[in-house]
Amino acid sequence: MTFDNLPIEFDDEGNPILTDEARFAVPGKHDGVAANGLGDGETNGGERVAEEPAERDGHLGESVKDVNIDPVTRVAGALAFHAKADLENREVLEAHSQATLFRGYEIILEGRDPRDAIDLSSRACGVCGAVHSIVSSMALEMAFPVEPPPMGVWARNMGQAAAFLYDHSLHLFLLAGPDYSESLLSQSNPDVVEQAKRTSAPHADVHGYETVGEIMTAMNPLEGELYLEALENTREARQAASLMLGKYPHPSTIAPGGLTTTLTRTSFQQFYTRLNHFFDYAKKVAFVWDDLLDFLLENLEGYEHVGERPINLVGTGIWDDPAAYNARYEDADEWGLARLSTPGVIVDGELVTTNLTDVDMGIEEFVDHSYYEDWTDDDEPRFSETPSGGPISPYHPWNKETRPKPEGKSWREKYTWGTSPRWDRQVMETGPHSRHWLTAMAEEVENPYIEPTGDGLNLHLPETEQPEMTLRWDVPDRLNAAERMRAKAYHVAYCSLVCYTGFVEALDLLKQGESDIHAPFEVPSSGTRRGVGFWEAGRGYLTHHVVIEDGVIDTYQILTPSTWMASPTDPFGNPGPYEEAALNTPLLEDFTDEEDFSGMDILRSIRSFDPCMPCTVHLHTDRQRDVIAEDVTSCGCSFTDGDQPAEEAIRDIISGD
Repeated sequence: MTFDNLPIEFDDEGNPILTDEARFAVPGKHDGVAANGLGDGETNGGERVAEEPAERDGHLGESVKDVNIDPVTRVAGALAFHAKADLENREVLEAHSQATLFRGYEIILEGRDPRDAIDLSSRACGVCGAVHSIVSSMALEMAFPVEPPPMGVWARNMGQAAAFLYDHSLHLFLLAGPDYSESLLSQSNPDVVEQAKRTSAPHADVHGYETVGEIMTAMNPLEGELYLEALENTREARQAASLMLGKYPHPSTIAPGGLTTTLTRTSFQQFYTRLNHFFDYAKKVAFVWDDLLDFLLENLEGYEHVGERPINLVGTGIWDDPAAYNARYEDADEWGLARLSTPGVIVDGELVTTNLTDVDMGIEEFVDHSYYEDWTDDDEPRFSETPSGGPISPYHPWNKETRPKPEGKSWREKYTWGTSPRWDRQVMETGPHSRHWLTAMAEEVENPYIEPTGDGLNLHLPETEQPEMTLRWDVPDRLNAAERMRAKAYHVAYCSLVCYTGFVEALDLLKQGESDIHAPFEVPSSGTRRGVGFWEAGRGYLTHHVVIEDGVIDTYQILTPSTWMASPTDPFGNPGPYEEAALNTPLLEDFTDEEDFSGMDILRSIRSFDPCMPCTVHLHTDRQRDVIAEDVTSCGCSFTDGDQPAEEAIRDIISGD
């Protein structure tokens, strides 16, 4: 393990040491020329630096148009995206990712009882609220400290994996899925749809659709079979998550030391009743997306470049082994490696570490293009080391202070409420694909159902209505929109098998009389305590760093997967993942003039990262009259009260309109 850009090295015993504190400094202010001296269009570590078309071409040609996508929303939050597209050459020249909402949970939590963080941070998202509660409780477990009993660990694992089943079904068929449907593809790429109708689906015997065209039709929003089936499955998965966590998405049962729910054999039987269905659904979903994506890669020229980025991935891992997890930072490498999804970092396709402490030491967060003030003006950072003695940067979350400073939008200066997290000062992305990639390459997981092979994963699904089946996910040779979507489809199987593992282990614990799911704890009333929760949301990497001073929260920092991926350009001139993916995306849609252009390829690029809930998407160019309203989708989890099937509910809504 080596850091290429941070002044951290390892001695002969493998202990991290600081080589030159001055190298943590970030010289100058990024104002069009990168702080590292690179000019526009040059690169830093293989990353493309955003350039201004006016400077590159000397003028803005008539074919270069502004495209604004606002909102590209999450359930709890807002995302807008700005691009300059050269319609003649069919390329994106400039891209800016904008987080348009300031939530300020870090400021809200200052001075509060540490236990408040579990409930308040949960409200950071309405889709994945439980994950913030869990990671917050883990940060407090480290700070107090307290270690949950085995049943508490497995219940936490199962509840989170079930929540992912909801989240991934939502994204694959209700949020990103419509972009691949017959109704939208007929507008953007009609020739491809006609070809799909004539192309047999290789896995029709599993998913039941004879042609790829039938798959596209089944994905039509509000009416397609796959859309409506996913809508129903989100309900089943949320019910399963609620059985473990008490309710969803904002459970009140999560606490340091485990859970406060009451779990019996009946609870696990009810959980399995809902899980059993997902084994067959996982087989169907994987092959639906395989057939669809393979068809597009073969028949839509250039699709392999949509959303393409270097293979730079980061993850903290998730789903603890209760025999290893003790919540102590000094043991984090051991319990992190024992997880059912392996933590680590991949740089340019190569696995560089699987140690949680290496991941943590390499993290920095920058605000050069964000609506915040830099907090590093103080003489000395508060912390120079991790709890186990590893050096950390002044820009590390344990040193960060949230200082909001809203001001006018400028693409060269400040344009977003998002920040720029980096690992070893390199742009990273995260998600189900990073979980698969890291777990496959590390070959550390030992599980009868999840088998990493170095170059992929074998996922052994049990027999239900469909026969027993092993799904094979291969490590791709490139990272693009197609492979993000494929990995998410296969992750339905992965999460089902995590739930299955927990079900087997929990029943065994019940047989042994080990039914405790919570350990008592005390909030420390004096001194300085630090903790960090390493966990993952559906979209990937998630950490909460907390500093407790004399029994109250002094600082609290949340670093979410969308912070990584929606990040703006950093002080070294490197665009964030959304931005870079859009810059690398060719414009493949059929259009004859500006009025026909919808920006669908840019949307597919961004939505492959799962920026959550796109309720309504509006695109417009420079002129106010060029406003195009596109599809409306919804998570559809609460259309009606009672037990009315989602399919009936949605059809009632349509007929009522």
